Amino acid sequence: MICVRLVFSEPVTPLNTPIYTSFHRKIFKTCYTFVSGGYLLCYAGGWPGRGSEKGCRKMDEEKGKKIDKTEAEEARGDRDARGPPSTDSSLEIDSGVTEPDISRIETNPGESETDSGEDRVPEYVDATETIDVVDSVGSEPDDGRLFDDFLDADPIFSNKEVLRPSYTPKKLPHRDKQVDAMARSLVPALRGETPSNILIYGKTGTGKTASAKYVAKELQETSDDTDVPCVVEYINCEQVDTQYRVLARLAQEFGRDDVPMTGWPTDRVYDAFFEAVDTRERVVVVMLDEIDKLVEKSGDDTLYNLSRMNSDLENARVSIIGISNDVQFTELLDPRVRSSLGEEDLVFPPYNANQLRDILEQRAEIAFEDGVLSNDVIPLCAAFAAKEHGDARRALDLLRAAGEAAEKSKADTVVEDHVREAQERIELNRVVEVVRTLPAQSKLVMYSIIALDDETRSKMNTGEVYNTYSRVCSEINMDKLTQRRVTDLISELDMLGVVNSVVVSKGRYGRTREISLSVPREETKRVILEDSRLAALDDSEFTEAVQSRLDDTDTDG
Repeated sequence: MICVRLVFSEPVTPLNTPIYTSFHRKIFKTCYTFVSGGYLLCYAGGWPGRGSEKGCRKMDEEKGKKIDKTEAEEARGDRDARGPPSTDSSLEIDSGVTEPDISRIETNPGESETDSGEDRVPEYVDATETIDVVDSVGSEPDDGRLFDDFLDADPIFSNKEVLRPSYTPKKLPHRDKQVDAMARSLVPALRGETPSNILIYGKTGTGKTASAKYVAKELQETSDDTDVPCVVEYINCEQVDTQYRVLARLAQEFGRDDVPMTGWPTDRVYDAFFEAVDTRERVVVVMLDEIDKLVEKSGDDTLYNLSRMNSDLENARVSIIGISNDVQFTELLDPRVRSSLGEEDLVFPPYNANQLRDILEQRAEIAFEDGVLSNDVIPLCAAFAAKEHGDARRALDLLRAAGEAAEKSKADTVVEDHVREAQERIELNRVVEVVRTLPAQSKLVMYSIIALDDETRSKMNTGEVYNTYSRVCSEINMDKLTQRRVTDLISELDMLGVVNSVVVSKGRYGRTREISLSVPREETKRVILEDSRLAALDDSEFTEAVQSRLDDTDTDG
């Protein structure tokens, strides 16, 4: 243990005064550094708590020692005899405040007694010299805070949020026709009439949700200006995917905070929403995004109730806007629901490369700092996304990821290499997510294709895949599907883009399906082996056994 005692001639000011922050903090920081985590004692008469002589005595007593107050008084007297110490100009103290004397620091290493039992003579060192030594040797260099380097770098983005799907722009390029069609369908709401129900179709990234939110925002703003009460409630059915949750969310939005998200009978939740929405005259537009997810999981009861409730409402009127990626989802609906729900259909076609380019240029003006994008970045992002059925969301994600790649590399500008790096990363993430959500049997088929995908056999036919699949199933005791069903699974994997499956002609030998892997081999295998049901596939002995049987098949052939 090392004891460090700062001796002051007079009581000094409390800790919360400027004298502490400008002077004593440096002393204590130095002392703590000096003792390297040892036991610190300090005389500072008049300081409360640990800074006072009483506090020091208490700390000392905990270690079985007594502080000799006479020794402290003699030390003060010795200091007075030597005269006032010199004061460093950098440690000036306001007038009227007693200046502490730090010219001596008394140190005691370890115990206060020597082996012979005699008291050890205190050794005094000059405080200023101690500070200099500690600052140059004992303390670590100040490299700044963790995020300083990142914050000091020149920014790439000025507003990254405009590149995210949740952002709704003030103008939607190349969607004027669809926006006008929605507005014509909803304008009766501004007259207090019931608008038609609308079903919106289109693939991912075609602007369905952004356009619907834009029209809804304009509707509510016009409603506020004209004092005609219109309310739009947006629900993502991929997250709120049951009839109970949809009705409970709507009831809560209209003031029924007592409705829980679980626990009530569904009829009671519907009644609570019905009563809440009908408290006064207004038009309510319920926007159900990913409506096909709701139908797949919970059936069409929710849509039936919502589309039929106007006949029972006395004050309010309810309209539905359904948004779906699946054009054929209405085939799952009851004919009565289909007729009342699909009063107007609206299809959003995919964007082409030029349209995607316009969208990216519009967002880039807000999202990026001036001059950070090279001329080939936006056209390349648009070209990549156009190959993915004109997905604007994919194009925006790619542009954002390219900017992040430039930031990570501390580049001043975003260039083509950053776009290609972002494309690889996004593609890998997509593959991982697709493979991770595959059913177990599809994963087994995928694993069989990987097992066959080596240097000598980059392409394989359906029979080879099925033979490998059969052996894999028998090794891990999984039920085996028929070859016809496995062929269907291969076609599904081809649609997902994780394998390539092409039917080729063999002349008089007929036709066959050639299959090849189109995703990273090792990464895909790693994701498949994350499934606990397929854990045995990760066993090296099992892998060698499967490969041995494949080799035997080649030899027999």
